[in-house]
Amino acid sequence: MSRPPTLTLPPCARAYRLRTARGEFAIHDARPERPPLGTALLVPGFTGSKEDFIGLLEPLAAAGFRTVAVDGRGQHETPGPREESAYTQDELARDVLAQARAIGGSGPVHLLGHSLGGLLVRAAVLLDPAPFRSLTVLSSGPAAIVSAQQDRVRALIDALGRVDMQTVWDAMRRLDPPEAADATTPPDVAEFLHRRWMNTVPEQLVAGGRQMIGEPDRVAELAAVPLPKHVISGAFDYAWPVPQMDEMAERLSARRTVVPGTEHSPNADRPAETAAALAAFWHEVG
Repeated sequence: MSRPPTLTLPPCARAYRLRTARGEFAIHDARPERPPLGTALLVPGFTGSKEDFIGLLEPLAAAGFRTVAVDGRGQHETPGPREESAYTQDELARDVLAQARAIGGSGPVHLLGHSLGGLLVRAAVLLDPAPFRSLTVLSSGPAAIVSAQQDRVRALIDALGRVDMQTVWDAMRRLDPPEAADATTPPDVAEFLHRRWMNTVPEQLVAGGRQMIGEPDRVAELAAVPLPKHVISGAFDYAWPVPQMDEMAERLSARRTVVPGTEHSPNADRPAETAAALAAFWHEVG
């Protein structure tokens, strides 16, 4: 899971609930000092939340872009029902479209999805590309995650069907490598990670996990959509191998960025470099 570098919103941002045609969503909304060049909608991934993008807010606003990071349905501070059917890819993609329409009054919407969020934003664009000026997939691949990660996600799905969220959290912490221990994480961030996990609807995690292990390759469909595209990743990724994302970018005729010194979450590990790559792309496509 992504670990935000801080939980403090920059002065340019505020937290509130965004009203859409499909309900309200908790967001962080960062505004530039001058009229925005466009609006970026940032969609988090599996076990994630809007806080995963907190390090991007200030540099993207400084580059001229209103930046909106969202908690999806059933994630952290956005509530959701306790039925797995509420979290199908189609349902969540339609939420993304509603969010884009609700924030789209500030110019073109540049859509970004991280990890599982990359699969969701792809589905949204395939349903209706009209609200968007560009698409960026961040640490997300062409189809299902690698087999080793599929095994881990299946184990998580099985556990969520048998025991409560706290028990699963405790088990995950015991399996963490030593470098992931709370001793290396600021206490407020460690407390946040636990709170976010407990706030997330289990059925949302189960449905999201099923999507990541069963996602078909839809790159050819996406390549036919006439939007500028950008594929960003770290130098290593445990969910989708970097060469796989290189190939996907070629198939999409997309811009390709690798953020050195990062893995699955460049947005949290090196937000300044990631924001610079995003802003350069958005400036170019207009």
